[in-house]
Amino acid sequence: MSIEQFESLGLWFGLGILYLFIIMAIRDVLKKSNAPKFGQFFVWLVLFLSPAVFIIKSIVPYFFEQ
Repeated sequence: MSIEQFESLGLWFGLGILYLFIIMAIRDVLKKSNAPKFGQFFVWLVLFLSPAVFIIKSIVPYFFEQ
């Protein structure tokens, strides 16, 4: 395994763990605040779209390089 591969793997693993902690924190805040369901929907929507953008940003250049 090269240094670049190790760094890339570490980045994805670290971001995944960080994202898991963010999910747990937001879930706790929403539960304690008794936020309305409509507001909770948008919080979760934004939360789950953010990693999708990060993944798309990593995949799209691959197709343009070929």
